[in-house]
Amino acid sequence: MYLDYAATTPPYEEVIETMAEVMRSYYGNPSSLHRAGVDAERLISQARMVIAQCLRCKPDEIVFTSGGTESNNMAIQGSVLQYKYRGNHLITSIIEHASVYDVFLQLEKQGFEVTYLPVDETGQVRLEDLRQALREDTILVSIMAVNNEMGRIQPIQEISRLLKALAPRAIFHVDAVQAIGKLEIEPEKLGIDVLSGSAHKLRGPKGTGFLYCRQGLELQPIVWGGGQEGGLRSGTENVPGIVGMAKAMRMACDQRLLFLEHTSRLREYWVRLIEQIPELQLSGSTEESDMAPYILHFSYPGMKSEVMVHALEKHHMYVSARSACSSGAEKPSRVLKAMGYSDARAVSGVRISYSLEQSIEDAQRFGEILKQVVQQLKPTIPLQQRQRRR
Repeated sequence: MYLDYAATTPPYEEVIETMAEVMRSYYGNPSSLHRAGVDAERLISQARMVIAQCLRCKPDEIVFTSGGTESNNMAIQGSVLQYKYRGNHLITSIIEHASVYDVFLQLEKQGFEVTYLPVDETGQVRLEDLRQALREDTILVSIMAVNNEMGRIQPIQEISRLLKALAPRAIFHVDAVQAIGKLEIEPEKLGIDVLSGSAHKLRGPKGTGFLYCRQGLELQPIVWGGGQEGGLRSGTENVPGIVGMAKAMRMACDQRLLFLEHTSRLREYWVRLIEQIPELQLSGSTEESDMAPYILHFSYPGMKSEVMVHALEKHHMYVSARSACSSGAEKPSRVLKAMGYSDARAVSGVRISYSLEQSIEDAQRFGEILKQVVQQLKPTIPLQQRQRRR
């Protein structure tokens, strides 16, 4: 059973079929002036309109990229390069995805001053911490919508209101890769200036993403060349991928309410189950409304997460240790440490993520396997580690 949807998702069959047809019949370069090029460009325009409709924004506010990592880099670097004359101070959180966090580390090396906001024990950025961090020379604030490791939803609208009241010139970027097509995300309504999305997190193709850039906001390109995508992202457009992403996003948006209702039931079942296993500890907030219903994280203090992952894999249950970008690392999770968890807990995290494809019967089957695995591994943990708790 595949339970690693936060890492990547199996594409819809309809997406695969649509992309295959585009590759067969619409192989022209969208920048070409002949009929084949015009037909390819028309498909891109239609895809841009579909994504804009899902986000309730204007089509020309959508820029196509190679995925979430490029979108995040374009948003952050493009904003900083364009508006560095306003100041030298940047703000992000300590629990951002590596494609955001590492960009800020690099910007620090270039001379920018970065404030990394802490989070509370549930994984939420505190508004008061943001308020105190804001300065006259703050030019960018970047906070993710949903944490990719343990599913904590951040107070995006409240952050936006705070910025508009205290730092109206600061650009607000949101990494919405784990939220697009699942939660209700309308950047204009939420007061977001720049927003990143990725196709393969919502059952679309890998290697395709987009950036929402509010009309009137200028970004400095970080890829130069042919001037495609309004000059923001040069390079021949990935027509099949873009069309496949639009198809996946339309399907995800149409099913969003059903998706949330179903995944909420699954999460509720698994939460009750894990609470009954004394060796396991749930991560995040106990308030269900604080957590994305399609991601569930728990830890097994004293047991390395990789051991749990491989033990479950033997039963054909595929989960992850943390973000797929850092799942091979044995050091404690940066996200869990930021939440105040002990090293024993921070190296033992397990994430399950799921969709409409998993049934309650599947949830019950995973629950039985999880109980078996915990009991099988229990004898390998020294007694003092078993008693260690946060």
